[in-house]
Amino acid sequence: MRLDVITLFPELVSVPMGTSIMGRARERGIITLGVHDLREHGLGRHRQVDDTPCGGGPGMVLRPEPLFAALEALDTERARVILMTPGGRRFDQAVARRLAAEEHLIFISGHYEGVDERVVEHWVDEELSIGDFVLTNGAIAAVVVMDAIVRLLPGALGDETSAVEESFGASGLLEAPHYTKPAEFRGLRVPEVLLGGNHARIAQWRAAQSLERTRRNRPDLLA
Repeated sequence: MRLDVITLFPELVSVPMGTSIMGRARERGIITLGVHDLREHGLGRHRQVDDTPCGGGPGMVLRPEPLFAALEALDTERARVILMTPGGRRFDQAVARRLAAEEHLIFISGHYEGVDERVVEHWVDEELSIGDFVLTNGAIAAVVVMDAIVRLLPGALGDETSAVEESFGASGLLEAPHYTKPAEFRGLRVPEVLLGGNHARIAQWRAAQSLERTRRNRPDLLA
């Protein structure tokens, strides 16, 4: 998969996407990542990329000229352009699975008061938000989305079942709690069912725990 990110702050993308599972995915050739500084397409001697809103109002808006130029340089026949914005569709695991099937994703990281709407009208295929809150920088949201997508790609995780047997996986529920050694720590014990080796009982226990955790923390998922 090819991933491209247009941002004013490349280091906010390049550092986390070069670490841990994301870094290994790049080393293995599972993904290729391009991080592109919008200022490279800025206007004039000062590389201007933003200006005041037409009609007045606070803040600054990213101008269309630099974004058009950046997108024209990156566009391919199979590219899907995604704008990270608080006003976008809520990103979730279903969206992650759908986007994991794409060949080329281009992320526009929103900044300041956002981007000129003409960029959205002409270029953007999808507007995404990672939640009902506002970040200072859309590059952070782009990294969150890319992380969720890349870990679904074949070979990205050490155990292929990890992306299935987890929260929001095949059941759509939250994952059951996990325990590891020692069996007892400061008087706190691992549930006996997990120590007995009866895999049918363990599966039943985990299913019940998954349902209970979902009912307690995310009852909206049960609807």
